[in-house]
Amino acid sequence: MTLAFASFGVAHAGDDVAQPVSAVDQLPEGQEVSDTVIALAGWVVASSDSQGYPFAIMDKAAAQILVFGGDGRLRGAAPALFGSATGDHVAPGIAGLALREIPGRDRTTPAGRFVGGFGPSTDAGRVLWVDYDSAVSIHPTATGVPAEKRPERLASPSPDDNRITHGCINVAPDFYEQVMAPTFERGGVFYVLPDEAPLAETFPEFAQSRAHAEADGGTSAQPDSH
Repeated sequence: MTLAFASFGVAHAGDDVAQPVSAVDQLPEGQEVSDTVIALAGWVVASSDSQGYPFAIMDKAAAQILVFGGDGRLRGAAPALFGSATGDHVAPGIAGLALREIPGRDRTTPAGRFVGGFGPSTDAGRVLWVDYDSAVSIHPTATGVPAEKRPERLASPSPDDNRITHGCINVAPDFYEQVMAPTFERGGVFYVLPDEAPLAETFPEFAQSRAHAEADGGTSAQPDSH
């Protein structure tokens, strides 16, 4: 199973760790989850960084999203579409622009830790905001522009064609309804791995914790390059 790693128990030390047999696995067959994602998930729970709220980790390089409940157990993993531009910045004033007005270079999905949840939008009703200030949300795959072939990109086994949005994150409609909507009904924390920025700059406390563990003789793998 692609998500076999989940058996390592992303849960508090001392807790009974059950296999997440009910987790929804939509990742392409044979596609692995990076060591960085696994380590970050473990750190989020061990450090209580999400303060008991559900959380999601998004790996732009692998075009993946992994969703965890407030108890730290995996709820689901799936491919996702991200901003067409490579980069981790948020352009000033981008939240006030119409989609067609956003320059190509600024169609990024920003990296970092965000606290979000469901809320109103000006043109799409109620959406799941990752970061309201930068107008980044998660929603079912948009099909308004057939030429973009978003459903086809999402279904392809390779992550190479998953950069197509204006900055928001798209997931399959069934994954959104089965996993995203119920998990984040009361909000949560979203971790977006960087394309180019150093991991230590994006998640300094996680990077420091990992470095200390390795210095003490831990077995953690080296951070992936994103």
